[in-house]
Amino acid sequence: MHSEVVASRSADPKGSSSKNGSGAPSLDTVSLAIIEQLQEDGRRPYAAIGKAVGLSEAAVRQRVQKLLDQGVMQIVAVTDPLTVGFRRQAMVGINVEGDLDPVADALTGMPECEYVVMTAGSFDLMVEVVCEDDDHLLDVINKRIRALPGVRSTESFVYLKLKKQTYMWGTR
Repeated sequence: MHSEVVASRSADPKGSSSKNGSGAPSLDTVSLAIIEQLQEDGRRPYAAIGKAVGLSEAAVRQRVQKLLDQGVMQIVAVTDPLTVGFRRQAMVGINVEGDLDPVADALTGMPECEYVVMTAGSFDLMVEVVCEDDDHLLDVINKRIRALPGVRSTESFVYLKLKKQTYMWGTR
């Protein structure tokens, strides 16, 4: 298990911390550098981060709290699902009749659904599902996802082996 920081990618070259045109906070180079430090080690001390980015420990603490409060990043423990008892993962493509929002909202309420995204293309929604075993996966897909009003069809892509899973895209 290790800690990682998940961050948004909106950067403002002028160093402003205002919101950009999309409504997301714009990040200056110092905030991006702080995020990079935390992505390398989510438990890195604020004093060490301050030294690396040229700020005091208190200033780093304040900036990190602001980034957390704005929803720009989260500091979380990232686990390997296999090592904590979840032996089956799958990506499920879902086609919906009508409005996507109620279906997406219902999926976000399911603890097995780790990732829910609205898409363009062959599927309306893509959902990553993490389950204990094949029976659990079958139950989630057959009795819960397919039972949602508006779900027209699903297609499951069962993970055989996870080769890469990182969250380092936040500042590149």
